[in-house]
Amino acid sequence: MKKIPNFSSEVEESQFWRENDTASFIEWENAQKASFPNLKPSLKSISLRLPESMIEKLKVIANKKDVPYQSLMKVYLSNMIEQEYKKVF
Repeated sequence: MKKIPNFSSEVEESQFWRENDTASFIEWENAQKASFPNLKPSLKSISLRLPESMIEKLKVIANKKDVPYQSLMKVYLSNMIEQEYKKVF
């Protein structure tokens, strides 16, 4: 097996694995399942223009559910993405 190099950044590591087959570096037949319960996804801020009426309705719903409206928006968006993704794949 080849030795996995040390990487100076996540971008460098990502590039490496796009260009190399893991079978040359890892004995998959000896692999074990791993769990990473504290792993947090990378977040990216975006700017999104929405009609004021939509935001106000979302705030009313969020207030009734006692959650921040931006958190509720993420839940709704995540649910719709999962539904559509399942249709495509």
